[in-house]
Amino acid sequence: MPADIEFSFHQLTDVAQRHIRVFQIHQFLDRFAMGLAVAVVALALVDRGMDLFQISLLFAVYSATTIAMELPFGGLADNIGRKPVFLSAVVASLISFVLFLSSSDFNILALSFAFTGFGRALRSGTLDAWFVERFRTVAPDVDIQPALAKAQWANAMGLAFGAICGGLLPDVFGTVAIRFGFSIYDTSYLASLIVMSVVFFYTLGAITETPRPLNPEALRQGFLRVPTVIREAGLLAWTDRTLSRLLMVLALLLMATNPVEVLWPTHVKAMLSEGYANTAIGALTATYFFSMAFGAALSPRVNRMFRRRHAVTLSVALACLAALQIAMALQGSILGFVGVFILYSVIFGVIETPASSILHSCVENHQRSTLLSLRSLVQQFGAALGLMLVGGLAEGYSLPIAWVGATAFIVIAALLACGLARRAK
Repeated sequence: MPADIEFSFHQLTDVAQRHIRVFQIHQFLDRFAMGLAVAVVALALVDRGMDLFQISLLFAVYSATTIAMELPFGGLADNIGRKPVFLSAVVASLISFVLFLSSSDFNILALSFAFTGFGRALRSGTLDAWFVERFRTVAPDVDIQPALAKAQWANAMGLAFGAICGGLLPDVFGTVAIRFGFSIYDTSYLASLIVMSVVFFYTLGAITETPRPLNPEALRQGFLRVPTVIREAGLLAWTDRTLSRLLMVLALLLMATNPVEVLWPTHVKAMLSEGYANTAIGALTATYFFSMAFGAALSPRVNRMFRRRHAVTLSVALACLAALQIAMALQGSILGFVGVFILYSVIFGVIETPASSILHSCVENHQRSTLLSLRSLVQQFGAALGLMLVGGLAEGYSLPIAWVGATAFIVIAALLACGLARRAK
């Protein structure tokens, strides 16, 4: 059901506006740090001697670590507070960057990806839950979907600008890196490490949360409460048919789209001249995130077209995404690929906030972090399974054939979302 009050940023109180801006800046900085590395991660791994299957395995290590840690740390955030758990996530990310910069050995890289997954597990369900709960306090009864869209826009913009810089740095400072014995792609990872340190201090100063006890006894009690919180959240996800179906939709979506997000640079590089390939891929990665940001900004308008029925918006967007993934796989020229890739990214940006709005409508505050972690868990499980299936298929046949095969998952997700729309009606 639509909220009673339609969102209007300028009609919000100063406190509510500031809350949105603080979170937007935070999301921009955090994603900027990630975008610096995302722009070159596949190329950096190839440069370190990894083949497509090894790259898929490394991302599977990341996803498996995230899956193993998601719910315990989501439950911990519900007990001891969102801010301290997020700060721990930043520390895990910093360790990951240091490990990546220190070695080209597969085992060390796997450890780096494991720490990345550890940081992801600590992140999910922390400040997102804090943002939703505080927004509902300072702006009660206001439709939260546009507020989530603003946060998602900042998130995607941070990734976009990070990708621009991450693609540019190896071409500009690559010779300097080689002179000091590093890979040209290590320049992007070093920049990411620096920005992530800024995120740590911004979180300390700008994110305010009612303090909770953090002495050893409080931490012990927090960990002891985790199994109960997980059990309650799992029971809710199992018994609430809307929530269980939504989680299945999101898992299937990641099974199809994560192999595209991870492997497209290796596909596109063959279409580009070696002299400017890294910069072009960085620019295209940035375009991907800019397009997602545009899709996120467009999402409230699209949602209003369907009378703010989130499940209808979600099902239509998924159907469009399936068609675009097939079209993208069939492109043989760089211009054709870029055109379809941009449309694909816009639709992907539209999808996020209707799905989040449905989830937040199904859960209370005391379980919000855990349910967000459960969402991330099923998405990472889908991503890991999709990467192994599609990565193996790409190695045996070709990447475009693998992408076309993966669209079956999106089609099933769209059909499940249609079921959600019928239930809502």
